[in-house]
Order: sequence, then C-alpha cells, then structure tokens
Amino acid sequence: MSTEKVDSAASPAYSDAEKGVLDSLPVQVSYFPMDKKDADVKQAPAPAAKPKPIRKRVSKWIVFRIWFSTYRKFFTFVFTLNLIGIGLAISGHFPYAVNNSGAMVLGNLNFAILMRNEVFGRVLYWIVNTCFAKWTPLWWRLGCTSVLQHLGGIHSGCALSGVLWLLFKVVYNFRHLDITHDAVLVMGVVTNIAVMISALSAFPWVRNTHHNVFERQHRFVGWIGLISTWIFVILGDTYNPVTRGWNLNGVKLIQHQDFWFTCGMTFFIALPWMCVREVEVDIELPSPKVAIIRFKRGMQQGLLGRISRSSIMEYHAFGIISEGTHAKYHYMIAGVQGDFTKGLVNNPPRTLWTRELKFAGVSNTSTLYTRGIRVCTGTGIGAALSTCLQSPYWYLIWIGSDQEKTFGPTISGLIHRHMGPERVTLWDSKQRGGRPDTMKLLKEVYHSWNAEVVFITSNYIGNSEMMEGCKAEGIPAFGTLWDF
Repeated sequence: MSTEKVDSAASPAYSDAEKGVLDSLPVQVSYFPMDKKDADVKQAPAPAAKPKPIRKRVSKWIVFRIWFSTYRKFFTFVFTLNLIGIGLAISGHFPYAVNNSGAMVLGNLNFAILMRNEVFGRVLYWIVNTCFAKWTPLWWRLGCTSVLQHLGGIHSGCALSGVLWLLFKVVYNFRHLDITHDAVLVMGVVTNIAVMISALSAFPWVRNTHHNVFERQHRFVGWIGLISTWIFVILGDTYNPVTRGWNLNGVKLIQHQDFWFTCGMTFFIALPWMCVREVEVDIELPSPKVAIIRFKRGMQQGLLGRISRSSIMEYHAFGIISEGTHAKYHYMIAGVQGDFTKGLVNNPPRTLWTRELKFAGVSNTSTLYTRGIRVCTGTGIGAALSTCLQSPYWYLIWIGSDQEKTFGPTISGLIHRHMGPERVTLWDSKQRGGRPDTMKLLKEVYHSWNAEVVFITSNYIGNSEMMEGCKAEGIPAFGTLWDF
C-alpha cells in the first residue's frame, strides 16, 4: 500500500491539532477551477438557500441491477442449491444427505460462520490485494472487490440453509421414533429452536432497527445453540440404533464428520473473542453531535473496528482513521445516534473494550486500483478518510454541514496535513446553502481524475442516489450495504 511516511509525533501540525488550535480548513478545496464567488466564499456571507437538487429517475432495470447485487446473487445460488438438495433428500433421491444429515447442517453453518470471521476475511483481502493489484484487467479487480464486499450473501444463504437442514434432520428423527433415543429427540428440538432464533434475529429489519435485540439474540442464543449442538452431536453419534445402547468409544466419535464440523464451528466462533482487550482511549468532543475516539498505534487503511463498554455486550463497528501503520494513533468517529454513542458524549469513558484484530471493509481493496474516488457524507468520513490519507492516488469528496466545527481540529488537521487542494473537495452545505448536485460533481471529478472506481459511504438516500447515478453513467461504484 502506498503510505506517506510521516513522523506524526514530530509534526507541528499534528501537535496543533491535538491542542485544538489548528487553522481552519477552507470551506471547499477543489482541483477543478472555481468561480470567484466560490473562491471567496470565506469572506462572503453565506449564500441564500438553493433549491434542493432534483433526483433524476433511472430505469427500473438499473434499480433492479443494483438491488440484485452480488450479495443477493450469492444468497440465491447457495440457498437454491441447498433447497434442491433438501428436496432430493425428502424424495429419497439423495441418500447421502439422509444418512449424513448432520454433516449437511454443520457444513452449512461452518461456512456461514467462516464468512464472518475476521481472520478469514483479512486473509482473503490480503491474498487479493497482494496478487491482483493494478496489473490485472479492471473487470477482474472490480469483480474481486464485489465478491469480497458481498461475502455476507454466502453467510446468509448458508445460515438459512443450515436451519432448514437441521429441521429436516429433527423431523427425520421423529419419523423414526422406534430407533431414536428420547435424549436425541429432545436435544434436536432445543438445538433447532436456538439456531432458528439466532438466524431470525439477523433478518435485515431486526438488525437495522433493533440493533441491541439482534446482537443479544444472535450472540447469546447462538452460543446456546453451539452448546446444544455439541450435546446433540455427541448423543446422536454415540447412540447405536441397532443395539439400542450407547457406544462411548471416543475413537468412534471422532470418525464422524459431525464432530469435526462442530470443532470448526467452535474455533471460528471463539477466535475473534481471543483478541478482545480493554484499551485506554482519549475522547475529543468537538460538538454535541460527534465523539472522536483516539486509540494508540497506527493502522493500515480500509479497516473497521468494534468497540464496547463491556467485554461481551453491545459491540458497535466504526471506520478507522489512521495516517498509516507507522502512526502514533488511530481514530474512530462516533456520530450521536443511539444510547451507546450518546453515552460516549455525555459520559466519556477512559477505557473501551475492542477486538484488536480489526476486520477489513471495501476500502481495503483500494490498492487494487491505480486511481479512485472516495465520496462520503457526514460521519461517513470515518470509513473513507484513511484511504485518501495513505494513498496519493485517491481523491476525497466530503459533503457535510459545518464540517470543521462539527468534527473538530483533529480531523481537519489530518486532511490539511496530508491532502493538497488538487485531490480533495469539501462541500459545506451550511455555507453553500444546500447540498450539491452530487452526480454532476462526481462525474466531473471522475473524468478529470481519471479514476477507475468510486467508493461511497453515505446514508440510505444518498447511497441510493449516487449508486443509481453511477450505474446510469457507467461509472464503477461500490456503496454502503443495506441488504444484511
């Protein structure tokens, strides 16, 4: 990755930012010419409010193509394949699945968990970024980014398929009551209920509107499901339906696929929790709307981190801002929205719990491209800024309201210190009297910068507007995910 080697501790600008005395950033810095009114915007009074740009309608085909993303393609493929398998097993045309239904359940659940494992994700991103950066055809690199960003489709497809295979297995056991022990039947029901609750709690409506409910049900009921799965597997694999007795020979148990699949599930679930640490933090409150959380040590670009006030409860993910692995600090921007973020402002903690192993986001694939654009709105700067700080080939467009006053001198200092006017546009909607014509701005920058791709971090409306506009203009773009 291209990283500017700057000694953060020795930089006067950095010290000024920490003291809160850094000079203000200009309202807009842009590589393309501005008229006189724009150039003198700091001296002129704020212009009258401009009418809100009219959102251009795009064809239903474009809307469908965006909706039927790689995420949904993965989900459709995985889930359909499993439905076919279940149908064949029910009809008696898939004897392997009938005789090894436990392996069908646990194989799917293993893949579901693996797709959300931080270590596995980081390894995949590292392989792709190392092997395919810049020299491969653009269509291939875009495909790599799309696959990595939408691995959640495999996660969801395998998880739901695992639930259905488990239901198939439990129903099969009840249909053969004469050769199935009561303990196996009971644990099958308990496991099925736990896994179903854990899976249903991850549905988009629950996850996006009741985050705490999702997290508690998905995590703690999921752990109950893991424990009950172990009991279910051990009971099922040690009971002999022919002799109606228990075979307690451990050698026999480890010969079953179910045992090793359950071991894999346990390892993949436990691994991220082995990296949980309580760390010291400093919290800067530039405004009542935002908390800037500072952690020690630098980070590579394109990573996100999870933080919490407790070791196992209520983890929240935020983008990481850092000047590079050499830097003294990295930052997270927490916009005040829910109880957790309000607590950071009203009662700033001295320490927070975090997983020291960070997970990769779509920005991590920025090294695949020769030049790109990172566009964000509001607190989306937290996920976008590192890419532009660490690579001179990425252009930043940040649209927000009174950014410097809202986000403070630390964030302004990072932009001021590392990014010249030739590759940043800051649009202050308060001073400019409203939002820009986003697509007009984006198209001008895209063509002038000779960009290969656009990464977008915005709210649902802004993300939809830009994604639809980019698709209509033939501009490769990746936006915030709303389908999980």
